[in-house]
Amino acid sequence: MISLAGRDILHSWGKFVLTGVGLGLLIGVTLTMAGVYRGMVDDARALLDNSGADLWVVQQGTQGPYAESSSLRDDVVRSVLGLPGVARAANVTYLTMQVREGASPMRVEAREVRAMIVGFEPGQPGEPGYLVAGRHITRGHYEAVVDVRTGYKLGQLIRIRRHDYMVVGLTQRMVSSGGDPMVFIPLKDAQEAQFLKDNDAILNDRARTAANPALNRPGVPGLLEAIQASQVANRNVNTVLVQVQPGVSAQTVAEPIRRWKHLEAYTRVQMEEILVAKLIATSAKQIGMFLVILAIVSAAIVAFIIYTMTLGKIREIAVLKLIGTRNRTIAGMILQQALGLGLIGFVVGKVSATFWAPIFPKYVLLEVNDALLGFGAVMVICALASTLAIRAALKVDPAAAIGG
Repeated sequence: MISLAGRDILHSWGKFVLTGVGLGLLIGVTLTMAGVYRGMVDDARALLDNSGADLWVVQQGTQGPYAESSSLRDDVVRSVLGLPGVARAANVTYLTMQVREGASPMRVEAREVRAMIVGFEPGQPGEPGYLVAGRHITRGHYEAVVDVRTGYKLGQLIRIRRHDYMVVGLTQRMVSSGGDPMVFIPLKDAQEAQFLKDNDAILNDRARTAANPALNRPGVPGLLEAIQASQVANRNVNTVLVQVQPGVSAQTVAEPIRRWKHLEAYTRVQMEEILVAKLIATSAKQIGMFLVILAIVSAAIVAFIIYTMTLGKIREIAVLKLIGTRNRTIAGMILQQALGLGLIGFVVGKVSATFWAPIFPKYVLLEVNDALLGFGAVMVICALASTLAIRAALKVDPAAAIGG
């Protein structure tokens, strides 16, 4: 039997294909939005994986170094190391800021990159797990390992606060929960960058302290100097990353930390819930709204074009009815056209999303399951959108074929 849908599509194939391409671009945007959400979740999990920690010890009453501000004294790590079941523990700082290229007489304007600065101790949790080029940090100051997405190269100078750092290593997929690439520097340098005040603020604080008679007593030598020295000391970190011994539950180690150390301790499962269910929850809702809107727009486009094509062949449908063609056949023709339009649109959308996903500044993760789900949704939307045209076709009077 000759396919009525196929013959009709060939009759106006240009309009049909152009409509399919337009629909495909919408579908491509929809798949990309889903990929952005998947990428955000994957970034959050990559952040936890890259830390190498089983427990995150943070300031009491906070939700960790990634979702909220947390400040601990750096001597807390010693008390954590003494707990049963702890294999390793290390201080780490996190600071998101603009990093720019180091001063160069050949450059007028330095390029800036928003990055997460990670201060870590070499050989301890928090160190980048692997490098794609260069070496790990070996000096105590002014060396950096950067993610390749920063765009910086080996041997290049980058400026963080007041100091220049030499890029000695490159790593990959080391990003924050927001997708910002990471820059790893020694812990002492990171503490200075995050907690140390600028020179003018230090001078002002010293002047205020000297002018305070309670802190500058003539009969107590050395008091003023001790207080001023404490004002410029950097003894804070954001978290202590803990690795537990094999066979030991992270929750078992976390309980005494919460009870006796007056700190908060989160396991991997708890930290992932904070990042995924709380930190990116609002973005997930926004993406969900966009997906709903795009689905409605896609359905409207399919319904409109199929309905327009159906109205354009009212006489032909009347002729089919006049020669005894069943309503099921006519409805099937329109449904096949709608599904064909959806198929073209999905293919164009999938190819488009795959092509432009690597260009996005944020990581876009296109999963096969999302593509299959999207294909099913497109077919369902197209089938539902065709009902308006089917109803119009079934109402056509066969007499219209000879009635002028």
